[in-house]
Amino acid sequence: MAEAAGLPGIDWSKLPPPVDDGGASHLAGARLARVALPSTSGGEITLADMAGRTVVFAYPMTATPGVPLPDGWDGIPGARGCTPQACAFRDLHEELKRAGASAVFGLSTQTLAEQKEAAERLHLPFPLLSDDALALTRAMMLPTMEVEGKAMIRRMSLIVDDGVISRVFYPVFPPDRNAGDVLAWLAANPK
Repeated sequence: MAEAAGLPGIDWSKLPPPVDDGGASHLAGARLARVALPSTSGGEITLADMAGRTVVFAYPMTATPGVPLPDGWDGIPGARGCTPQACAFRDLHEELKRAGASAVFGLSTQTLAEQKEAAERLHLPFPLLSDDALALTRAMMLPTMEVEGKAMIRRMSLIVDDGVISRVFYPVFPPDRNAGDVLAWLAANPK
């Protein structure tokens, strides 16, 4: 997918994969907390209020051109790959919708300005949500990591049906295959 998205290929075998630390084991079956998050589409989105089947993919951070990544980024298990993950969801967006997703969102603890830059640069057809205040992250006890003093959500994807988490993909590796895995699950589990 990364190649198709116009990104340089990444040799995932050279990066440390994340391990399942149990950090997301409490999420399946949980009702999302009613937290309004700033959206790159304008205004705020409360995922808990979304009707139908919603796909939410969470990631630590997308890189910003010209801004160096944190020291040791590639050595952090599961850190690398946010742009390939987002581009894979972009490339499969229409298929995800045909398979039953009424909405797709990206989620990170980056600021709304950082999210807007990424959404525009990557030509994303879905909004990115900013949880830079960590409101949803804390309310749902999402698994995080701290990098250079900033809390970041560990990479995962959630299928949410009418505000209740039906399926959790965690850990996610390699990131560029996550959208395909979500699509396969949606196709096998129609609502």
